[in-house]
Amino acid sequence: MLRCAVVDDEPLAVKMIENFISKTDFLEHAGSWNDPVEALSRIADIKPDLVFLDIQMPDLDGLQLASMLPEETKVIFTTAFKEYAFDSYGVAALDFLLKPVRYQRFLESATKAKEWFEMRSASASRTVVDDGSIFVKSDGSLVKVIKKDILFIEGMKDYVVFHVAPGRQVVTHLTMKAAEEMLSGGDFQRVHRSYIVNLSRIDSVTSTGDLVIGERSIHVSDAYQDVLDEFLTSRLLVK
Repeated sequence: MLRCAVVDDEPLAVKMIENFISKTDFLEHAGSWNDPVEALSRIADIKPDLVFLDIQMPDLDGLQLASMLPEETKVIFTTAFKEYAFDSYGVAALDFLLKPVRYQRFLESATKAKEWFEMRSASASRTVVDDGSIFVKSDGSLVKVIKKDILFIEGMKDYVVFHVAPGRQVVTHLTMKAAEEMLSGGDFQRVHRSYIVNLSRIDSVTSTGDLVIGERSIHVSDAYQDVLDEFLTSRLLVK
């Protein structure tokens, strides 16, 4: 059961999300607020698992509020403005719901959050004996993936694809942000909005700066170029 809070300066929008929560058997309503400043204080006290959070609000917008939430509290943004979708990737957002929100889309997003928490729980249970693997939910099953065998992860709308050697693909309903957190540290590095690569699996770098892994060429965004340059410099052999 995920404990959920709702923050939106529009009372009708809050009521709608509360109604959706009540219809979803794995969600529990923990509190709702129209004032984002009050919400920040109360969320710090009750520490819900998940917050359905509007972006455009007075005094404190949703992106600012999300950056100040407890680390263990995850966010699903709700907004009427599609242009905020890209900004939502900059904080720990599991998904982005565009108003008016329909229940089917809400349920998809809530299910994605449930699966993320399940994977985090499974990951925590592995810390006693870490065999270098993760479990990825795919087609209703938990599929074991050896981390060193992952070539790269590719984002495709509401799904990510784990490209695993030799020639295997595991598709799961997840965000790139969640995948990045799950693989934080070690050899994994985000290099593009849609790609996380295993640095140890880079075969070559083209003259244009693209990464070649197997038969795939992956473009590196400007935002991640400095991190990649630092890694390549540390491995560069020159006379």
